[in-house]
Amino acid sequence: MSDNTDEWRVQFDAGVTFANGGGLQAQDFRLDVPGPDIGDGALGELFVRHLGLLMVDKVAISNKRLLREPHKGSRGTAAGPASGPRTVDLSHGIRDGMVTYPGLPAPEISDHLSRQASRELYAAGTEFSINRISMVANTGTYLDSPFHRFAEGADLAALSLSRLTDLDGVVIRVLGSSERAIERSVLLPYDVAGKAVLLHTGWDRNWGTERYASGYPYLTADAAAWLAAQQPALVGIDSLNIDDAGDDTRPAHTALLDAGILIVEHLRGLEQLPPYGFRFHAAPPAIEGMGTFPVRAYAIVDR
Repeated sequence: MSDNTDEWRVQFDAGVTFANGGGLQAQDFRLDVPGPDIGDGALGELFVRHLGLLMVDKVAISNKRLLREPHKGSRGTAAGPASGPRTVDLSHGIRDGMVTYPGLPAPEISDHLSRQASRELYAAGTEFSINRISMVANTGTYLDSPFHRFAEGADLAALSLSRLTDLDGVVIRVLGSSERAIERSVLLPYDVAGKAVLLHTGWDRNWGTERYASGYPYLTADAAAWLAAQQPALVGIDSLNIDDAGDDTRPAHTALLDAGILIVEHLRGLEQLPPYGFRFHAAPPAIEGMGTFPVRAYAIVDR
């Protein structure tokens, strides 16, 4: 057992405001801390994570007092009862003429060999259809590899299937926020290391309309930097872009892809998933020299 003088707790008051309205007050709250030099910002993050608070906007710390006493341990959460697995489709279908991102050409789907023409090549009663599609890689629900942003980054062919399939998933819900920006404070309650982190904004309800292309939710640079440090396997979002299109530096793409974290954009149907307890899959073809491509993203829900 460690010496009690090596262990610190802190007693403090906290005032929490939430991005979707309302607040929370705590007085004389106590938490284990790694040492006596913890700042208010780090303490606020620890408080949010400990309580599992969602959609936090700001945390104000006051009346902080350090205490030398043994650590009490963290509060755990019990898993719910298991039920049969189910498959949830999280991708938009691709059709001829469909617009994914304004300014990019729509896919063109046609016959290379029609059924009628194939009848001349095969025995009576035997026919086939061979189709052709012309499209940009950023069509429908698609995955970004590091090569999309960085010339020396891994392209689609260089990605191991272990980075694309059977990933432990977590859904972070930001529905109802009055702000477009998804801030770092929203992410703090979640353990994201090694996981597929799916940002559920509900913006997919606007898919196929003019509304989809403007005013959409996005990840801030600070939030992306935090995710890059936590090293999830993948980050997905159900809106037009993980970045604000008004920021030409594309900080979220830059931070995540530079850290080797894959991105999936234009997801749908995240309301069908629980916060935890599912496996995420989003594998594109292994194409050399390409950084993005559509995926059939889906989840297997365990419980």
